[in-house]
Amino acid sequence: MVENDYLELKVMEIKDWVIDIRRDFHQYPELGLEEYRTRDKIIEYLNQMGIENKIVANTGVVGIIRGKGKGKTVALRADIDALPIGDKKDVPYKSKIDGKMHACGHDVHTAILLGTSKVLKDIEDNIKGNIKLLFQPAEETVGGALPMVEEGVLEDPYVDGVFGLHVDNSLETGQMGIRYGQMKAASDMIRIIIYGKNSHGAYPQDGIDAIAIASQVLVALQTVVSRNVDPRSSAVLTIGTIKGGYARNIIADKVEMEGIVRTLKEESRKLVLHRIKNIVEKTPQPLGGKGELMRTESYTALINDDDMVDIVRKNGLELLGENNVYQMPYPSFGVEDFSYFAAARPSAFFHLGSGNREKGIIYSGHTPYFDIDEDCLTKGILLQVKNALEFLKK
Repeated sequence: MVENDYLELKVMEIKDWVIDIRRDFHQYPELGLEEYRTRDKIIEYLNQMGIENKIVANTGVVGIIRGKGKGKTVALRADIDALPIGDKKDVPYKSKIDGKMHACGHDVHTAILLGTSKVLKDIEDNIKGNIKLLFQPAEETVGGALPMVEEGVLEDPYVDGVFGLHVDNSLETGQMGIRYGQMKAASDMIRIIIYGKNSHGAYPQDGIDAIAIASQVLVALQTVVSRNVDPRSSAVLTIGTIKGGYARNIIADKVEMEGIVRTLKEESRKLVLHRIKNIVEKTPQPLGGKGELMRTESYTALINDDDMVDIVRKNGLELLGENNVYQMPYPSFGVEDFSYFAAARPSAFFHLGSGNREKGIIYSGHTPYFDIDEDCLTKGILLQVKNALEFLKK
């Protein structure tokens, strides 16, 4: 087994190189399914390291390091896409693409995985088994994890476990957040259309008021979570937009509403969607209207495997210290398409501290001032190297 002191030395040797990589990606952000430059740069780096690789899911990349002895295969994942947000930071590596920015740290994840790849490639003679490197597109949009799974990235050789991470500015650099079991929520996007009948506002008896019906539907929807979901199985239903009508003196014949449902358990997910469907379709009927529900299934819930979290926790305690490994008390209602890897194989997803109040690194993700303390890069590399090696050792 490779000693920690040696691994720490190897990681520190490439710190400046990894920072340069991260800053390059940060300056040239690309949105989901548009990550062609990012993809090609990843391939360029993997080729320089002598790591075999191939393109998957159009803008994704999978690499593989084959150890010298037979054993299991572990995968490490990084998402690579950016967000449609303008970068307002005053830093030398500010985004050069108007309206686009790595505002969620995927540039950091990509740089960490490339650094991890370099360290593991350098010690491949000491590795029994294989390490797959999953550079995944479109986490922020349509989700690139499921297409990668469908294209077979977890096969040939068969992947036995997967580790993923996400930077988190609510934690200081040198800290990490872990959680056993439920980690992230599932989500479903919904679109509701209420149909009525036009008439002049002076003659309401000749029409069917879609706005009045929609108001009844909207009020009824507020009871779905509070009166149908077990309080111990949380859910969130949000209606974010409502549009309808043509003029102040015309009875509207159509109202459209859009929202999102987030649930932690599959049974809650089915229940909430069933109740929404009943309310949307049945509430308009006695009022003379009609309701239609359209659901777009988004990411499934992310559930960590306890044995995999044990590995992450052990390495965190060893490398960061007991006071710096934070056990997250509650799951997040945010979503994360790492969930598709976790649904297919035993997996662990954890948060890597990247904040630094003394340096002013305090802004959360998805905001125009988001940045990270670049000292977190080496922490992330060391943790992922150790996670991979510990898994293969077991």
